[in-house]
Amino acid sequence: MPSTHATRAVKDLPTAKVWAFAVGQFGWALLSGIISNWLVYFYQPDQETIDQGQTVFVPQGLVVLGVVTVVGGITAFARFFDAFVDPAVASLSDRCKSKAGRRIPFLKFAALPLAVVTVLVFWSPVNGTSWVNAAFLFVTVIGYYIALTFYCTPYNALIAELGHDSKQQLNISTAISFTWVFGTAIAYVAPVIWGAMTPGLDRVTAIRVTFTIMAAVAFVCMLVPVFAIDEKEYVKSQPTSESTLASLKETFRDGEFRKFVGSDVVYWVAITTFQTGLPFFVTSLLKLPETTSTVYFVLMTAVSVLFYLPVNMFANRVGKKRLLLGAFVLFTIAFAFAGMLGSGLLGAIPPMVQGLILSVVGAIPMAAFGILPQAIVANIADASSKTTGQDRQGMFYAARTFAMKMGQSVAMLLFTGVSTIGMASGTGYRIAAICAAVLCGIGGVVFAFYNEKKVLGVLEG
Repeated sequence: MPSTHATRAVKDLPTAKVWAFAVGQFGWALLSGIISNWLVYFYQPDQETIDQGQTVFVPQGLVVLGVVTVVGGITAFARFFDAFVDPAVASLSDRCKSKAGRRIPFLKFAALPLAVVTVLVFWSPVNGTSWVNAAFLFVTVIGYYIALTFYCTPYNALIAELGHDSKQQLNISTAISFTWVFGTAIAYVAPVIWGAMTPGLDRVTAIRVTFTIMAAVAFVCMLVPVFAIDEKEYVKSQPTSESTLASLKETFRDGEFRKFVGSDVVYWVAITTFQTGLPFFVTSLLKLPETTSTVYFVLMTAVSVLFYLPVNMFANRVGKKRLLLGAFVLFTIAFAFAGMLGSGLLGAIPPMVQGLILSVVGAIPMAAFGILPQAIVANIADASSKTTGQDRQGMFYAARTFAMKMGQSVAMLLFTGVSTIGMASGTGYRIAAICAAVLCGIGGVVFAFYNEKKVLGVLEG
């Protein structure tokens, strides 16, 4: 069916407002970075952090049915549960008829709950090991992912809607990638901040105060797009008429989207396993202070940012697909290298240098994955809109998020389970890194089947 867009004229988003939109990404990236990088580190600590004063709040080991850790089971279930919330939120947003637009109202009302619940995740009610803490963690983690969905799904849909062609969508994706990486980087700096507080505060209190300050900053940033952008002025899409199930079914009927999502879910298993393990690679494999992880994170971020503009430029010249395939290869190499950290195979290289090498090698594909997947989904969603007449951008991003959370759920079960193997020697951390490398390679093979020319042909036509 041909497109039935309204014919009213809409403006292209000015550069200043592109960056205002990107500030929202900084906010939720900061909160996401807190959870993805420090939740397992806080609740399933290794011996080095326990010796530094970290309280063990939840029962440790494979205590859930004898095969899963408490933290692994909670985080995996929460992501799995929330993955099914994504389509419902996307459908609500796609069908929204608010005078303020289909997306902005969701951003406005989800910002505060998201910031608050992120802090509560780390505020265990019992000061010691207790199943009460495990129950509290279960509730707050689920609350975090639901709140994140209500903000991120409508936010991501705006990438396709505020960008009126492939080039504009790529530029918006590039801008939010800058703010995403800076938000994530600030989350990485957390050990430096709480380390500066520990002379006056105990370790756990210092961590909680650090995350509270970060969440307050994130809340303000997430509201910037709400007040800076008049959605009706820049967006030409119309509310859909499809039910949630019908919209989801039609979204997955798109063959090119299925190929992309197939590779994406495997990628997310790999990258989440790697990111969750990175602080442990530093302390358990390299035997370096935990604050050293901040040095590596900042270096990785800085090098990654240097490649953002080249990625944007070459994506328009050689295509997004080729660049992303190259990124899959580099990430596979980086993850395999992580599995050898601190071992005899790298004995000739000082531990600090090993971490530096990993940071630099991992930074390059990070730039590509920070920009290109969002732009690819925007291209696919717009192509679908042209051929079906239904503006279901929200559902496309929700389906992608569904795949991401499925991958993250598997990764948390994988990492928290495998990491219990030979904890004293770090054997489990090495196995986790190698698993990430193998999975990333598989993701690259699946993505090779994506037909970029077909999608762009529909957009240009």
